[in-house]
Amino acid sequence: MCFHTSTTFKTKKLEAFYKVKLGDESNRDNFDKPNYHLNGFSHPNMLIIPQQKSNVLTPAVWGIVPSGKSKSDIKPYFKESVKYGGGLNARSEKVFKHIIYKDSIMTKRCIIPVSGFFEPHDQKGKKYPFYITTKNEEPISLAGLYTIIDTVVTFTILTKEASPLFEKIHNKKKRQPLILDIENAHNWLSVDLNESDIHELLNVDYTESTLNAYTVNKELFSPKFDSNVEGILNPVNYQELDLKV
Repeated sequence: MCFHTSTTFKTKKLEAFYKVKLGDESNRDNFDKPNYHLNGFSHPNMLIIPQQKSNVLTPAVWGIVPSGKSKSDIKPYFKESVKYGGGLNARSEKVFKHIIYKDSIMTKRCIIPVSGFFEPHDQKGKKYPFYITTKNEEPISLAGLYTIIDTVVTFTILTKEASPLFEKIHNKKKRQPLILDIENAHNWLSVDLNESDIHELLNVDYTESTLNAYTVNKELFSPKFDSNVEGILNPVNYQELDLKV
């Protein structure tokens, strides 16, 4: 599962890395501002690369809304769907059968570029947040699906069974976001994929050795704490924590 992300890269870095352009230049200043911690349940605007316009970065709301809804339905839908995870994540095993995802899997796939994301580790009932980023300080490409509601794009991040690394970190749910390397990220957006091709990408293993994972401030999960600050990315060592990665 992936409910917490970080987006600190400038748009120019994303444009160069993915060989795309920001779709609306008026958005550049806004998305150049670093977000050290984005809580998915606040349904933030983030940049995605949509399959239908795979040469652009475009704003989208985190939390997929079913096709057929109107723009005025979005907030009420989020309020109602919070008990089901707010549309933030989609299980990759269900994308061809789920009532929402099956409408997007063939023609509305997307990449969500992030600088990192957070996952909780449970030890004796206490949560310890891990921050996962790349060792080479390049963007992480998360695979997702999207819908278009009037003029609003909404998206979800795909998840899969945890790899050995994430099974240790996310030891309760044992899930992880679907991470793609740059070649597979471009393939994910191809209009030529058939169902078998998509299944292959859904099951691809990302090279764990390219990732860096470490614990950060436990206040990350506190609604009373302003965690969207640069310091939230600082490593915090917990002497009582048994897990070492």
